[in-house]
Amino acid sequence: MRVPLSWLREYVDLPAGETGRDVQAKLVSAGLEVETVEQLGAGLKGPLVVGQVLAIEELEGFKKPIRYCQVDVGQANGTGEPQNIVCGATNFAVGDKVVVVLPGAELPGGFAISARKTYGKTSEGMICSASELGMSDDHDGIIVLPPEYEVGTDAIELLELVDEVLDIAVTPDRGYCLSMRGVARETATAYELPLRDPALIDVPAPNSHGHPVKVTDPIGCDRFTARTVTGLDPEAHSPIWLERRLQKAGMRPVSLAVDITNYVMLEIGQPLHAYDRTRINGAIGVRRAEPGEKLTTLDGSQRVLDAEDLVITDESGPIGLAGVMGGANTEIADVTADAETGQAAGTTEVVIEAAHFAPVSVARTARRHKLSSEASRRFERGVDPEATSAAAQRTVDLLVLLAGGTAEVGVTEIIAPSAPHTITLPADHPDKVAGVSYGRETVVRRLQQIGCDVYGADDLTVTVPSWRPDLTDPNDLAEEVIRLEGYENLPSTLPQPPAGRGLTERQRLHRRVGRALAGAGYVEALNYPFIGEEALDQFGLAADDPRRDLVRLVNPLSDAEPALRTTLLPGLLGALRRNAGRGEHDLALFETGLVFRATGHEPAAATLPVDRRPTDEEIAELNAALPHQPRRVAVVLAGDREQAGWWGKGTPVSWADAVEAGRIVAREARAELIVRQDQQDPWHPGRCAALLAVVDGEEILVGNAGELHPRVTKALGLAERTCAMEIDLDRLEQAGTGIVEAPHVSTFPVATQDVALIVDASVAAADVEAALREGAGELLESLRLFDVFTGEQLGEGRKSLAYALRFRAPDRTLTAEEIATSRDAAVAAATNRTGATLRGA
Repeated sequence: MRVPLSWLREYVDLPAGETGRDVQAKLVSAGLEVETVEQLGAGLKGPLVVGQVLAIEELEGFKKPIRYCQVDVGQANGTGEPQNIVCGATNFAVGDKVVVVLPGAELPGGFAISARKTYGKTSEGMICSASELGMSDDHDGIIVLPPEYEVGTDAIELLELVDEVLDIAVTPDRGYCLSMRGVARETATAYELPLRDPALIDVPAPNSHGHPVKVTDPIGCDRFTARTVTGLDPEAHSPIWLERRLQKAGMRPVSLAVDITNYVMLEIGQPLHAYDRTRINGAIGVRRAEPGEKLTTLDGSQRVLDAEDLVITDESGPIGLAGVMGGANTEIADVTADAETGQAAGTTEVVIEAAHFAPVSVARTARRHKLSSEASRRFERGVDPEATSAAAQRTVDLLVLLAGGTAEVGVTEIIAPSAPHTITLPADHPDKVAGVSYGRETVVRRLQQIGCDVYGADDLTVTVPSWRPDLTDPNDLAEEVIRLEGYENLPSTLPQPPAGRGLTERQRLHRRVGRALAGAGYVEALNYPFIGEEALDQFGLAADDPRRDLVRLVNPLSDAEPALRTTLLPGLLGALRRNAGRGEHDLALFETGLVFRATGHEPAAATLPVDRRPTDEEIAELNAALPHQPRRVAVVLAGDREQAGWWGKGTPVSWADAVEAGRIVAREARAELIVRQDQQDPWHPGRCAALLAVVDGEEILVGNAGELHPRVTKALGLAERTCAMEIDLDRLEQAGTGIVEAPHVSTFPVATQDVALIVDASVAAADVEAALREGAGELLESLRLFDVFTGEQLGEGRKSLAYALRFRAPDRTLTAEEIATSRDAAVAAATNRTGATLRGA
């Protein structure tokens, strides 16, 4: 909405020195989005005057028409002599009044005017067009003024060329601000000044003498006012002040009758339409369209109507789309000369329509026909239904005043019964919303300023004004009070959340694992939780593998990934492949997140209500329909774990790195991890480890680690020897020992003993380690496998495992006898349980 400041001052007595920027600041503080303040006439300097064309000489020999004109400008040039001006426009004749800019003046944009020689003549100024003065974008010709203006009159003041225009972005809830009346109300409230409401005019009572109207859809049209004006002068033109206000507001002047309806729409906010009464057949009707009916609108397009379109009709059929655009067959006729008499002919009788249409109906019709208009924009956002009579009367008054018409006594007004909207509001409700103590007096005063009627003491009964359909509940009224008191006056207060119970153990474990892996050199890579059958095929998973039991999405983002993931590896390996494709080959990535395992026993999900909060039973039923969602962590590795340099060769990643990642995770879960050989897709059958943990005295599988199968790396386009690990954090948490107790640091020395045991190749190192721990007893502080050896001297199917045992007592220095006894007990236990023999014995 473009609001000229000079027009705004007609309704609010702003302080004399108040500028557009000052008004902008006030309106922004009140909650309106004033985007810009346009300075019209900036840089314009006179003399710019009214002139009369005395003579015109047509210059020959040029590619376009050139005229050499003598123009009387009175005493504006200081001599009284006519000005000789070269002009290329042809839309004026001798005797016409035009706008002349004289040498020494400056037009907008820094265009200085001086006498200069052109087309073989000296031009002493310029005859101006609307575009050259910044009035509009019309380049069709120069401005021809009505004959009543005297020669030499200051055209800057006459054409109101200097002004300020506020450009307001009206939000959908502030439809009343698509009018000067609405913006003036906000301005008056912001300055706490009285408002001269343009809709407060005397309106005659309805009677039976008006143009007949029949409304068959009172829901789509709850108000319809019709007035008739006859005896219009077809040659009457819009006065300059009316055209200039329309131009400043961003509308193009068309004809007097149309300009008046547009002017009243901008002034009061009520869209109107003027029909040529001689083109209306019978009564005006309002109804829904019949399917297949056609209407040619004012833009010249023939439209096939829909059964939901609300239309204006007469006995011949539709004559307009209600609230959107009128029909071409009843439009105001252009002025033409009668062929026989030479007299001007045009529309002399008009019927004025001022109606209130349902916002939703107008919005749907406008979108259905891709036909947005100034009227539809206002109806969509809400128009004051009480303003129809005033808008019609204002239009009639202007037609009588400016077009010499006569208002008929008939007044047609159809009103569907309705009651004003009331809201019950506790007087302290705005205080609670804003956290500020406004008090009842302030709340009542602010609500009355926006037009509400307020009654009551502690509980207020508020009647909402007809022009504010957006006010529907107590919070809307609280917002009005807060914005008028000033959002900038709200204190800055920090929220005070209630004390919580902190993170759960599951959340703590999740964070500890992420920090530990990051500290070990892994980079977190978050992926979408979606998967497709193709990824599982590339993994070589068997048909009965549980990871193929997918939870499919009803509306997947991609047809290639229509299900939720059952493993983290496809996403991580995809990230690995993308990084490798961009030149990064030494990679260690990890991800923690949920996987989704369907059990097949989930009930169908119930549809929750939207009119209330679901009950606990309904929420529990909905949760029961969800698949099992265990939390997992996975890592993938490729390239070198330690890069090569001057210090030596690099160390490529191996299955042992993947297993160590599992141990890192287990340590954070405070669980003891058992590693055994395994065969599991998509890992290499000879380089795959099963990661187990003890829960309630029973070993359970919590994950796998190792090197990926060669066919998997080939199918996925990965580097050879790519390794991966995936582990179930929830199961690992069950195996954890809980809170870690701080260890006792002994001040006594440690004793280290190395033991090399020969066992069958099929014996797991973890079993040997468990036996050594059990046999060594309480004095054993730690145990570490530091060497594995195989060779001919051991015999086929045999291997040597070398362990470093550290012994320490918390209260004394161990003797050699105690150390030897503990060592021998450990070896004996390993011999009994695994068949091990001491190497070299």
